[in-house]
Amino acid sequence: MVPTLSPTRSRSALAAAGVAGLLAVCGPMAAPAGAAAGPRTLTASSPGQLTAALAQARPGDRVEVAAGAYATGLIRVPHSGTAQAPITIAAAQPGQVRFTGAGGLDLTGASHVVVQGFAFDNDAGLTVPGNAAANRITRNTFSGNPGGADLTVKADDTEVDHNTFQNRTTQGVYLQVVGPGAHDMAQRVHVHHNYFYNHQYHGANGGESIRFGLSGRQHAVANGLIEDNLFAKADGDSEAISIKSTSNVVQYNTIVNSRGTISLRHGWNTRVEGNILIGGSTGIRFFGNNHVIVNNVVEDTTGPAMEVGGGEVRDDTTSGTDHEAADHCLAAFNTLSGSGPLVWYNSGKPFPPSDDTLADNILLGHGQPAAKESGTSSHFTGNILFGSPAGTLPAGAYKTVDPKLVKDAHGLLRPAADSPAIGAATGSFPQVTLDIDQQTRPAAKDTGADQHNIATPARPLTPADVGPNAP
Repeated sequence: MVPTLSPTRSRSALAAAGVAGLLAVCGPMAAPAGAAAGPRTLTASSPGQLTAALAQARPGDRVEVAAGAYATGLIRVPHSGTAQAPITIAAAQPGQVRFTGAGGLDLTGASHVVVQGFAFDNDAGLTVPGNAAANRITRNTFSGNPGGADLTVKADDTEVDHNTFQNRTTQGVYLQVVGPGAHDMAQRVHVHHNYFYNHQYHGANGGESIRFGLSGRQHAVANGLIEDNLFAKADGDSEAISIKSTSNVVQYNTIVNSRGTISLRHGWNTRVEGNILIGGSTGIRFFGNNHVIVNNVVEDTTGPAMEVGGGEVRDDTTSGTDHEAADHCLAAFNTLSGSGPLVWYNSGKPFPPSDDTLADNILLGHGQPAAKESGTSSHFTGNILFGSPAGTLPAGAYKTVDPKLVKDAHGLLRPAADSPAIGAATGSFPQVTLDIDQQTRPAAKDTGADQHNIATPARPLTPADVGPNAP
């Protein structure tokens, strides 16, 4: 973690900056001799007052910003908080403080800062630079700025939660996570409970809701966590969540009525678990090595429910833009349903996927062949197929039987009490200890994403669960 930065300023320095007359509004810089130096609430109702308040903010302070439009350049956050006492910069009325035009916040060098409750309608969005570690961006609204990305994260230990990203019609990314330099990744970035809505760029590329890395950073270990986010009308790109780095977890997200997929486009060793994808043409696609894809539900998609990617290369050594064949990956205990191919191998690439395992999944088709193309040295066991011919699934890869799935009150496919999927899994797979409900699977595991249980806590996320107004 980057060391905490705690610069101080004297009254004379503030006076030189032209803000001495505002100290009475914002509060004294230091507590009187002998008094406890506790947290303070500083207030600001103009860009100048906000600059002054931030100039004297110390760990534990809260800077509240009055409603209005702030359009006059980037406002520097010159001081850092601490892990125990962050500096909070918050809209006094959430959503009523708008950064527009050239306005915004400059977090360069500022760590342990909370940015809360703002509306970013500005040209440049917000950037968390690489030297601004352990900051939290929470309960803000980003409305499709005309620049490249609404929020760019380059710093370690950044938390991005309970924000709304909405209504972009131009090319660009809602949230991109990169890192310092040309090839590194920010470490331990946590993205959760955000609402990604109505990305309507409709381009061939460059319209992801989340892009976690870049081609040139694909071999950098990020240890990122993307969980409990809702994506609706994520149509700006074929990828709603685009992973282009190594060793991440993508879990318990919901994607509804979207073109965008969960795509492991570059990198290795990512786990995709417990996600719910319903409607649209969405699905899960993966390239690269050693991924684990388990306990996901893809339901009523018109596109491929799962794509096991082939590549222009077998193992990438150049950090280039070529697709890398998916090798040594596990896709197990998923429930895949739709009118397109349920499993698409290779997608016409020169190097087919190799040494992958497709096990204990439920494949519920609507007439189209279940599998398209094939990989090499793939391992199949315990899959249930119903409603479609096998296509290129080899003999012995599946059994054909009605899994007796029924939709619960939230529209999620689950096995009925008499489902032949109950206790039917053939592999032990120590990588899979829970089901989509995060309930423990017994030794006799059920096929598919759901271990049958009367208690069914998992459900698709709704707008009430995410964004600035969620609990």
